[in-house]
Amino acid sequence: MLKGAEGFEAYYAALYKERWSALRESLFLPSRYIGLPSENPLEMREYFLDAASVAAALALPIEEDCRILDMCAAPGGKSLILASRIASVNGTSLVCNEISGARRNRLVSVLDTYVPPSVRERISVSGYDGARLCLRESESFDRILLDAPCSSERHVVQDPKYLVQWSPARIKHLAQTQWALLSSAFRLLKGGGYLVYATCALSVCENDEIIQRLLKKFDNASSVPADLPEKFAQNVLPRAEKTAYGFHILPDTQKGAGPLYFSLINKIP
Repeated sequence: MLKGAEGFEAYYAALYKERWSALRESLFLPSRYIGLPSENPLEMREYFLDAASVAAALALPIEEDCRILDMCAAPGGKSLILASRIASVNGTSLVCNEISGARRNRLVSVLDTYVPPSVRERISVSGYDGARLCLRESESFDRILLDAPCSSERHVVQDPKYLVQWSPARIKHLAQTQWALLSSAFRLLKGGGYLVYATCALSVCENDEIIQRLLKKFDNASSVPADLPEKFAQNVLPRAEKTAYGFHILPDTQKGAGPLYFSLINKIP
């Protein structure tokens, strides 16, 4: 089994074929960012998000009187998008969960800095293991965003230290973690609710195959189309390519935005 840089190249060349050369080159391009202006008058700074990652938080349908969970919320960018969306929606609250204490502290700082008090009071922060959260409660959220830990090939290919350590076993291990989180999230979702699963991975093992496994295990899970706006905060959003069970935003065609994979799941009542 190939490992390291040689294995990395062979694995993704087999996956993306003639597209891989351009896609690999695009992973070294500067990331395309969207600046989100602070709504807190005490902190007139901007928070910057990868343009593609905004799409994951925008793909989640939000209505009045919803309870939303951001399951792996740190460092907080997607939580800010969700916070901006609930600002004008009555009765909707947001729980931002992060298992790491250090990352959770950073998350709290981001929320306190960028979210106005009138919205911040509707946001709580917790520190549970998302994969085990379903053992504490079930069917208790109307909407869930799961931005799962993933391979993040952009960072791997740019760092020789990580590239030499790469192996297919790493993808397999991450896929197991992703499945544990996603299956827990689905159990936490109320009937009729919506869940967005997202990664910044290129591997189908961490993306469509995880969703395929969910649809096979739960007969009340359905993959549904996502209705994304063309713009957010006056920024044009990158276009997403359709996959078998979701969407992929890739930097070779979207000027450095991404990679981002996301899938919208509906829990049939």
